[in-house]
Amino acid sequence: MPPRSLHYAQALGSDSTDKRLDILRRIHALGSISEAARQAGLSYKGAWQAIDTLSNLAGLPLLERSIGGAGGGGAQLTAAGAALLAAADQLAAAKAGVLAQLERGPAAARLPAAHLGALGLRTSMRNQLPCQVLAVRARGAARLVELALADGSPLHSHITAQSAELLQLQAGKPVLALFKATAVSVAPAGDSAGTGKKAAARPQDGRNVLAGTVQRASRAAGGGEVALQLQGGLQVVGFCGPASGLRVRQPARATLDAAAVVIALA
Repeated sequence: MPPRSLHYAQALGSDSTDKRLDILRRIHALGSISEAARQAGLSYKGAWQAIDTLSNLAGLPLLERSIGGAGGGGAQLTAAGAALLAAADQLAAAKAGVLAQLERGPAAARLPAAHLGALGLRTSMRNQLPCQVLAVRARGAARLVELALADGSPLHSHITAQSAELLQLQAGKPVLALFKATAVSVAPAGDSAGTGKKAAARPQDGRNVLAGTVQRASRAAGGGEVALQLQGGLQVVGFCGPASGLRVRQPARATLDAAAVVIALA
């Protein structure tokens, strides 16, 4: 079997201030996963999830563990782990230089930093909406994240406690809400997903409702893809059922489960 190589692009595809890289740096400095987790404000389980995810993306083991001994064991970076941190530092310096240049440009040409970061995001999810975190609430072992779109419209995401911890989600933080078009049901404004029941005006814990106007709609008898423009100007793509009767410029509602909303940092 040929030797495996370190996948820099996959491991460093997100911002270099990613919590996963922070954990790796702390382990390198402290030689201890538990102490790195404590200083980073993470659980031990959350720290291991961070390292496991980063190792999967990198394609090579990033840590070597020693068990037992007088010091009780510890951890140190592999050569791949050290190389990854060095590359992250170089990317951070290059990015800082580019952003500083952009900030010195004409005010009218500036874009919010979160929007600039989103330009480099590649995913199969058709819907990518800039949001701000309003609150993070415990729901058993999971977390319900309350988000607000640019116009204040609410959106909910249901994620694991470890994911909320690793992303350091807190009120005021800018994020991206991602969800597949196939997870979105679109129906006329008076209906809930075409059932004839009146749709709720605001999301419930497990369900989101977004109001908008039809921009494009499939004419297929069996239903099809629909593009909505939300009240704040954002676009959402979803699907309507058979005989929905949706027409361009008609008010409509898009519904999707909170569990279908993925949160990303730009």
